[in-house]
Amino acid sequence: MAAQADNRAPYARIAAHYAELIGSGQLQPGTLLPSIKNLSEQWSVSTATAEKALRKLRNEGLVRGIHGIGTEVLDQPGPMSSGSQRQDRGHRTGSSWGSGERSDSHQAAVVSAPLAVAQALDIEPGSDVIRRRRVYRDRHGIVAHSTSWIPARYGKLIPQLARSERLTGGTSLQLIAAATGRPISHRIDTASARLLTAEDAQLLELDPDDPPTEPVVVMTAKFLDIDSSVVEYGVDLGGPGRTWRTESEIPQ
Repeated sequence: MAAQADNRAPYARIAAHYAELIGSGQLQPGTLLPSIKNLSEQWSVSTATAEKALRKLRNEGLVRGIHGIGTEVLDQPGPMSSGSQRQDRGHRTGSSWGSGERSDSHQAAVVSAPLAVAQALDIEPGSDVIRRRRVYRDRHGIVAHSTSWIPARYGKLIPQLARSERLTGGTSLQLIAAATGRPISHRIDTASARLLTAEDAQLLELDPDDPPTEPVVVMTAKFLDIDSSVVEYGVDLGGPGRTWRTESEIPQ
C-alpha cells in the first residue's frame, strides 16, 4: 500500500528521520548529530527549525546536548506505542512499526472469547473470536506483545485475518472497513500498569519462574465503526522497562 504524503512540519520530519536512524542502530550511541548550522544547510531550513528538531529529539530522550561539543546519541530502549498510535502510524505510513522496530511471531487462531474480551467486543462469553498475536522488537529486545481480538464474523469476509502470517493490503482495521464499507469512526483507549503474571512472562519470552518485579505498561484500544459496532479490541503488553509516551501540539 502506498504511503500517504507526510504533512508534518519540517522540524518534525527532520526529528523523525534521525529518530529512525537511532532506533534502527544506524546511528550508534555516542555518535554526534550534525550541528544546527549543518542541519539547516542539509535540509534547507532555518536554524530555528533545525534547533527545534534537535530539541524534539532531546525531549524524546534520544539524544543529549553536550556544551561545547554537540548533540550526542543516547542508548536506551524506546517507548511502546498504544494500539491507537499504531493505527495512526499505519494510516500515515502504511506500517504500524515504530522507529527501529520490526514485528515477528505472527500467530492467528479462532478461539473462545474470554470474559473480558467478550465484554469489550459486546459478544457472548465463549463465542468464537479471532485472536491475532505478534511481538514488536527493536535492537534492545521486546517492545511489546500485541494481541488483537476480532469478532469471528469478519473472518468470513477476510479469511487472512485467521491465518498466522503478517497481513497484506493494510491493517486489520483497514481491511475490515474496506470489506464492510463502514469506516472506523471511534476508539476508546486505556492505560494501566500491573505486575507480570506467569502468562505475561511467557508472552514476553521471560522466565515465568523469575519474572521482573517492576510493573509493566498495559494498553488497550477498542475500535468502533460508524454503526457503533465494535470491530476490534487490542491489548498491548509492554516489555520490562518500557514506558508509554504521547505527544501533541498545544494551540497557540
